[in-house]
Amino acid sequence: MSTLYPQNNASRMTIDLGGVWDFRFQGDESWQPIAVPASYNDQSTDPRFRNRAGITEYRRKITLPAAWKGMRVCLRFDAAAHNARILLNGKEIGFHRGGFLPFEVELNGLMRPGETAELTVETDNRINHDTLPIGTEGETAFFGSDNPGIPAVEAGKRMQQERGINRPAFDFFNYTGIQRPVRLVATPRKYIRDITLVPSLNGAVRFSVETAGTDAPAHVEILDAEGISVARCDGWEGILQIPEPRLWEPWPGTPYLYTARVTYGDDLYEQPFGIREVKVEGTRFLINGKPFRFHGPCKHEDSPFHGRGTDPCLNVTDINLYHWLNANCFRTSHYPYAEEMYQLCDREGIVIVDETPAVGMWASEQYGWNLADYHLQVLKDMIARDKNHPCVVMWSLGNEPDTDSQPEKAYEYWHPLYEAAHRLDPQDRPVTVVGCQNRYDRDKVICSMDVVLINRYYGWYNLSGDLEAAKYAFRTELEWWETQHKPVILSEYGADTIAGLHGAVAEMFTEEYQVAFYEAMSECLDERDFVIGEMPWNFADFATCQGPMRVGGNRKGLFTRDRRPKMAAHWFRERWKNL
Repeated sequence: MSTLYPQNNASRMTIDLGGVWDFRFQGDESWQPIAVPASYNDQSTDPRFRNRAGITEYRRKITLPAAWKGMRVCLRFDAAAHNARILLNGKEIGFHRGGFLPFEVELNGLMRPGETAELTVETDNRINHDTLPIGTEGETAFFGSDNPGIPAVEAGKRMQQERGINRPAFDFFNYTGIQRPVRLVATPRKYIRDITLVPSLNGAVRFSVETAGTDAPAHVEILDAEGISVARCDGWEGILQIPEPRLWEPWPGTPYLYTARVTYGDDLYEQPFGIREVKVEGTRFLINGKPFRFHGPCKHEDSPFHGRGTDPCLNVTDINLYHWLNANCFRTSHYPYAEEMYQLCDREGIVIVDETPAVGMWASEQYGWNLADYHLQVLKDMIARDKNHPCVVMWSLGNEPDTDSQPEKAYEYWHPLYEAAHRLDPQDRPVTVVGCQNRYDRDKVICSMDVVLINRYYGWYNLSGDLEAAKYAFRTELEWWETQHKPVILSEYGADTIAGLHGAVAEMFTEEYQVAFYEAMSECLDERDFVIGEMPWNFADFATCQGPMRVGGNRKGLFTRDRRPKMAAHWFRERWKNL
């Protein structure tokens, strides 16, 4: 398999299979239209689209161009959630576990150029203790209260399972289906599988090229932003020296991009990259040797109609709103995003903390679940996909696991993943895991990371509505973190806010309270030099499963779901302009 994003160039060709496919729930007889790429959940008024857990079937005809004779041909799925089984003319030809990373299925020997076949994709949205993200298996759903042990409630939960209702252990909607692009990809039979680039501030670029075939060395040429060749050599690995290098700087600096133009036999691939270095020194996070302060809201891939489906227009709109906010970063909460967003952030200078889909691991029993090997594979695949993006400056192993009820077991689970991330990443970026509101004084995992990321909701989920008590509690915790001598980012904090709800007194759910909440938390953050970042939760309102604490989803956005700014967005715009 190639980890490289598909390209159309003189050697490679792609056909986008997006459009309207046939769709049905497994067991149905009739088919109906469905848009790809997009989550299927919002595309029908049939309640099953929102609530059913199980297998769905997508179908369409595909034709290989006759001009592709003699080439390597594959199907490339950017993602299909959460598991996908691929069939050609009714015969299984591939299977992939996990809903947020790409996979390929080779078609050579299965189809001939000029031939048409029926492609069927079965997607399975069921989540449980063996998936990432985690689903419940009879426990209470996220923020639910199912009164366990009451006979009538237990009977109702059994009925839900029989009806195929599968509840998430996380606070965002379980959007699923073919949510990212699907393509037919053609390359030469002897092709470039992977390219790894490790730049240094002095302009030295260490490279390695993996190819299918080794009969002749690859040729690597570095082009500047104007397309002028500045360095070149032959070989599968080595070091190229760029004279007078220009650095990739985060916004509002210039995110300068070079391109590594790699040829091997008849194949060609062009890999953009930036020259930048990241490291942690004491309580400082350095980008290109200069202290960097993270300030920007976390996100979700979420919008009306598309759900989690890839939408280039939405991506551009969101990044322009980040510029409007004077924001410089976000965390890919809580899964790797579509590659198009990373490409856009490379170009626009928005910094990313890249996160695996290990969310929902809040049960103390998690360390008895069979997840470690799969979690490691997902981490490996994410790093392989995103390693060359200059916008990615840190890896997040997961979000809000239980790390304090069994501190030793938690450390035994998470520390090997921490070591693996450093081992797998050619650029050796800093590594973190995001901590929940917990007994931080007992925790052994969060303190062991390169950067401490903590989610805290003083004044909302606890000490609700009392911002003076919230500030006192938060300052008390920050005093403890100061003794750990680590850089700290407040990686989530926020208040649900109904757009347009106002009050003369700042009370919960009003826009005034959201601003007052952020003023209070910022007052505490600004007192501590070891605090190197703030990531409000969330950029925009987003969909969640139904529950007694969610009215039309999570309303903590600085923007509404359709991207209209609340008062807090204007407040942060002014705050971040002055940072």
